[in-house]
Amino acid sequence: MQYPVLETILLVLLAVLIVNSIFRFFNLPVILGYLLVGVFVGPYVLALVPNSEVIQALAEFGVVFLMFTIGLDFSFSKLRKLRFAVFVLGSSQVISCIVLTVAVGLILKIPLVQCIVIGCVVSMSSTALVIKQLSEQGEVNSSHGLTAIGILLFQDLAVVPVFIILASLSALDAGSVLYSMTWASLRGILAIGILASVGFWIFIPLFRYLNPTKQDELFTISVLFIAIGSAWITANFGMTLALGAFLSGIFLAETDYSKQIKDEIRPFRDILLGLFFVSIGMLANIKMWGETWVWIMLTLLAILLGKTLLIILLCKMARHQNAVSVRTGIVLAQGGEFGFAILTLALSRKLLSFDYSQVVLAALLISFACAPLLIRYNEKIGSLFARR
Repeated sequence: MQYPVLETILLVLLAVLIVNSIFRFFNLPVILGYLLVGVFVGPYVLALVPNSEVIQALAEFGVVFLMFTIGLDFSFSKLRKLRFAVFVLGSSQVISCIVLTVAVGLILKIPLVQCIVIGCVVSMSSTALVIKQLSEQGEVNSSHGLTAIGILLFQDLAVVPVFIILASLSALDAGSVLYSMTWASLRGILAIGILASVGFWIFIPLFRYLNPTKQDELFTISVLFIAIGSAWITANFGMTLALGAFLSGIFLAETDYSKQIKDEIRPFRDILLGLFFVSIGMLANIKMWGETWVWIMLTLLAILLGKTLLIILLCKMARHQNAVSVRTGIVLAQGGEFGFAILTLALSRKLLSFDYSQVVLAALLISFACAPLLIRYNEKIGSLFARR
């Protein structure tokens, strides 16, 4: 009797164990190890994992639990304090990134719709990667860390209208575009309203009733149910899984057990988040990189340098200190997991050509590989540029 799913999981876990042990020995970021494992076990190199869908499905829950724990760190009072970073800096960054990408794309004679798609893709940074790396470095509550997280939160919220817009671009007429956008917006508002009601009237009273010191198993099951259930609610209303998990985390941050909840969820989050980075590495078709390496490098430079300079400029306009502005830009320079999701949607809707998608995908993956080192040394790089 064969167990292909079990064999796939065992193979990936063994590869991660070996590679990350080596990376830890040399004091290298383990996220790079996860990406490297994905590249080599994926379909384009050794093709050792026939059931990549299994890894991708499990990896999605890694992002869900990550957003859940982020929500636990951000109570409503904390969100109010970050409202400028979320809604002003975040919106300015996403919109400016899309507009600049469209302008450059049109100069290069890339069709308008494809320019918009590429702009949406590169405007996203990696919440999963940034939060994990900043947490390991103890910089989550620093000035640049909070600013970066505020911008990331807007990016996560912006994914919903971006999905709506891209889906609408393939509609046949303006009326259907307007209808689909209006209907999706109403569903989103309804989903958030339902989740808010459930959070205030059920989640918070439930955790005040439970005693985690006496009912550990029941407490853990309740945490998992709420995190996954909230993600399911928003997903069924056309929004992202991550948004539902994030909102439920915010509601539970108002209880006295937020630290206990984070401790319960952390093992699930770390394991599944590692699989997420493996799944990203599995997308890399490095055999094609040799043919388009010039365009890949130019796109990579535009993502890393262009996004960094844009965020620095926006932070400076918001009167942040030089060091904070530079470090925030460096931390958010990479592409993001939702960028891959947008790319997948655009390909399925035939809104982006295969050639363009491979160039953008390669640049995103390389930016992912560069990001852990950039984030690790953001203080040194920030100090160097802040003096100028």
